[in-house]
Amino acid sequence: MISRLLTPRWVLLHLLVVALFVATFFLGYWQLSKAEAGGGAVNWSYALQWPLYGFMGLWFYVRMARDELRRDPDEDEPGSSLVLYQRPRIDTTGDPELAAYNAYLAELNEKALGQRSTHGR
Repeated sequence: MISRLLTPRWVLLHLLVVALFVATFFLGYWQLSKAEAGGGAVNWSYALQWPLYGFMGLWFYVRMARDELRRDPDEDEPGSSLVLYQRPRIDTTGDPELAAYNAYLAELNEKALGQRSTHGR
């Protein structure tokens, strides 16, 4: 189960989150030193906000990892009940020009789908 969080993609995400989490504390310390050196209220607020941003990002990341662990791994596989394409309904009421244009677009779509299936996609 945990092995899903040890794929190369997730390991890179783990490293990125740790680096950004640590960076927010360095930025907070930098703003605190500027605030103590005579900076204004903006520096004091950023000194508090940077660590808060770090904890918020960590909280969202933990939720994302938890959702990944709870996700069904077979969920990505297309099933037999999956509808990949539905024919569009052509509006024949109202404007005849619009109906003709919609029919033309439907014909182009059918040709494109036919070409896609003959090319093996």
